Amino acid sequence: MSIVSLTTDFGLKDYFVAAIKAELYQEISGVNVIDITHQVSPFNHTEAAYILKNASKAFPKGSIHIIGVDSEFTPENTHVVMLLDGHFFIGANNGVLSLIKEERTPEKIVEINIHNNINSSFPVLDVFVKVAGHISRKGNLDVIGKKIDSLKEVTDVRPVINSSEDQIIGSVIYIDNFGNVITNITKKVFGEYQKGRTFSISAKSVKFSEIHNSYTEAINFSTPKENRDEDGKKIALFNDAGHLELSIYKSNPQTVGSAHSLFGIEFRDTITIKFN
Repeated sequence: MSIVSLTTDFGLKDYFVAAIKAELYQEISGVNVIDITHQVSPFNHTEAAYILKNASKAFPKGSIHIIGVDSEFTPENTHVVMLLDGHFFIGANNGVLSLIKEERTPEKIVEINIHNNINSSFPVLDVFVKVAGHISRKGNLDVIGKKIDSLKEVTDVRPVINSSEDQIIGSVIYIDNFGNVITNITKKVFGEYQKGRTFSISAKSVKFSEIHNSYTEAINFSTPKENRDEDGKKIALFNDAGHLELSIYKSNPQTVGSAHSLFGIEFRDTITIKFN
């Protein structure tokens, strides 16, 4: 049984997702189609990469991941298949795949060249599904494209370390459904430069002086519930993806607000860690 995941910015109002799924069911017998998300902000490479990179870890090897974000075919936005850690990623060479692979080395990258044989105005439907079908049938990647050695890199989303190595300047790469603010500062980068020093985190007018490893760690459960400093507590933590996240404990974005709305922090805003 083939597993194909879908990550797009198409939303659910229109017919696009249904059409892709219907075509997959015709192309691949017995396919299992899994929606990762169709709510990526339009053309947002960073958001798409963050979601798919972390979701794909739960999939078995051999899974095929279709990325429908900024996928229009142009001379500057070609289509590729990346084989990474036994997973096949099909998408545009627009930076998303470079963000997914990070420092890992793909087993193979192929630039898709079947477009001349397909009359397409919707490449995710007409091209990516055909490629997914070829892969599901154990087809050789060289049949549908030519091998290339590198991907288009996106470098402006990496945290910057100053020359004295006492400051990390990061940025917001994702805001989740709870309004939590996720940054590009990872636990690995933080550990490399902290070196036992104390630190302060600044995000606009909000400051933090400690980082937790979970929401549970941030709450003192030995204190009776009525005496806990719980509601509205601001928390900095490393989330399960290993990224620095700023949040408000059990906040509801639809009622009382969230870290995103109450801190006034937006996508791409600067987050600074200063070591003392």
